[in-house]
Amino acid sequence: MTASMKPARAAFLFGSATLALAAGIAAPAQAQSANVVEDVVITAERREQSLQDVPISATVLNADALSRQGVDNVSDLQQVSPSIAINTYNRSTFINIRGVGIAQSAPTSSPGVAYYLNGALIPHEQTIGGSFYDIGQVEILRGPQGTLSGQNSTGGAIYVRSRAPELGVWNGYIDQTVGDYALSRTVGAVNIPVSNNLALRVAGIYDTRDSFTDNVGSSPSEPGNQLYHGFRVHALFQPMDDIQFNLSHEYFRSDTDYNAIKNRNDPDTEPFRIREDARSFNLQTGYRTTFEARWDAWEEAQIRWLTSYQYSYNEDQADGDRTSSVPASPASPPQGARIGYALTRINTLINELNIVSTGDGPFQWVIGAFSMKENIPVFLRRFNCALPARPVCDVPVFPANNTTMTDADNSSDSFFGQFSYAFTPQLELSVGGRYSEDSQEYTRIVAPGGPGVGVANSDATTGRVALNYTPTEDLLFYASVARGYKAGGVNLVVTDGLFEPETNLVTEIGFKATLLDGRFRLNGDVFSSEYEDIQFAALVNGAPRTRNAAAGEATGAELEMQAVFGDLMMNAGVSYLDATFSEVATLQNTVSGLNEVVPVGRDLPFSPEWTASAGIQYDFRFGESVLTPRLQVSAMTDQVATPFPSAATRVDGRTVWDARLTYEPNAAWRIEGFVQNLLDERYIASQVQNSSSSDGGLLYGAPRQYGARVVYSFGQ
Repeated sequence: MTASMKPARAAFLFGSATLALAAGIAAPAQAQSANVVEDVVITAERREQSLQDVPISATVLNADALSRQGVDNVSDLQQVSPSIAINTYNRSTFINIRGVGIAQSAPTSSPGVAYYLNGALIPHEQTIGGSFYDIGQVEILRGPQGTLSGQNSTGGAIYVRSRAPELGVWNGYIDQTVGDYALSRTVGAVNIPVSNNLALRVAGIYDTRDSFTDNVGSSPSEPGNQLYHGFRVHALFQPMDDIQFNLSHEYFRSDTDYNAIKNRNDPDTEPFRIREDARSFNLQTGYRTTFEARWDAWEEAQIRWLTSYQYSYNEDQADGDRTSSVPASPASPPQGARIGYALTRINTLINELNIVSTGDGPFQWVIGAFSMKENIPVFLRRFNCALPARPVCDVPVFPANNTTMTDADNSSDSFFGQFSYAFTPQLELSVGGRYSEDSQEYTRIVAPGGPGVGVANSDATTGRVALNYTPTEDLLFYASVARGYKAGGVNLVVTDGLFEPETNLVTEIGFKATLLDGRFRLNGDVFSSEYEDIQFAALVNGAPRTRNAAAGEATGAELEMQAVFGDLMMNAGVSYLDATFSEVATLQNTVSGLNEVVPVGRDLPFSPEWTASAGIQYDFRFGESVLTPRLQVSAMTDQVATPFPSAATRVDGRTVWDARLTYEPNAAWRIEGFVQNLLDERYIASQVQNSSSSDGGLLYGAPRQYGARVVYSFGQ
């Protein structure tokens, strides 16, 4: 297919959506149904607005939609939203939207997709995988968020909000899930009305599951198992109608035997069988405390102040060669080490100030400032283990092959504003801008080759311009141009120099339509992006290094549908993406270890050409009780994990079906049976590449799982 034909696919998707839109508008009006597509509120622009009124390509899922579609963790979001790919391995969760957002698990790098929890940015990929319980809403924003989002972003943003306390209401629930592989997930929450102006919400989780994988090596570890627990306390204090304070504190702990990664050269072809001789573990624990104040300072403006302190402790140890083979000698280079050990502490302080207009006039605005300061010390050790004298590799008796101690001090400061003016009730122009300064001081205190200090400074002006046309109350057309940036930094080996910021410029046109008396909703967009100075990870002499590639370009289209016809509910989403390198680049192939040329037209990593999801359910009513069967499917085509396509980097496409049967005898009880991956699709979820402490390998997606869930709700 020629380059000129590929964008035609995106145009075809958009044209098909436009025809469907025209048909919906032309369809005769039907009698108003009591069941309509629920209107959802989005807070991406620092004010509460209907999703259908905001000119942003976004998927918004409330608590009911998350439960209905079986979304229990961050990784599940890629099953229900187009253009998103999520890879979870090692200690990190890597999120890519429209092929943008690739991150390196390093204290000197920033993610390309901004992730928020209760209004506070979570700036590192190590700690965004947990805390996904008692969720009220998730907003997935596609495209650069260069005006209002955190430390800026080139790929998009995800806003997660837990359920907030309610004044004057006593209620709660207990939610228990059990299943095969010894799955047990317990979630509970209670809302306590302490007084007329004070309420507490307390929520907790205990989630455990055995591994899908059998480790037949000499190690007693069970890589791939799951054990997570945590709690959240959220207080709402509203002393007056125009003043509100929110204080939340959250503790989390994940204690597992690390990832079950299949050695690519294992002669045993069974995906869920590995052989390791080192004791593996991964401990992630910490807390977050966030304070937010809102004050309606005058009649048409609100002041919002948020401060958040976040601490996380990440300690892990893994079998470096992922085999039970005879080890290399203690004198071997670091990349041949049998055990890799890492200890990382992340201390982050975030402050953000917003002043937001609240009036009904044609002129609306947001201005604000953002500041982040953090310190990240890291301690690394790499060993070879003396086998077969010791049956299990763990804390070797001889000194480490090498030890590394580093310390990173990062800061990010920015000022931003967004201004919208409605020239007529149908035509509105929105202009936003942000100026950001990022700095980093990285010190290698103890390291092979000696200590060193590196300093990096980045700054950029980003923003967005959008024109919105609303011909009718239920139809919005928009066109926008947005630019985002991701800060540069210092390489982990200081003598490797600095890496530069990356930028992404996206032009987009789209529409949002609510049809058939609110029973049918159709949102779509087409976009084109220019992705410059892309940050990629490589290994140089066995040490990780971040390098700037040349440039990439992408065209694509997205379409989402929701429909409610009486007791029948349907949802679907599909995206097309053609994301390739637009300039020749020379990068290191992490598989071969050699510098190789990346030609124009080669696919960008984590950019599946097609992603799609769909679900259908029907409510059978028996008096007050309801029985609801639901069937849903998610699919994506092939993608690659690096710029060098091979068997070691290709992630094959997959199609995964889920089924769920829900019975609600009354408002208090909900009983479910479910089967995930109904057809037992075997697929590679992530291609893990070689690192400084371990070989790469294959991380397989979950096999078929079945279970039951009971939810009991109480109170008002």
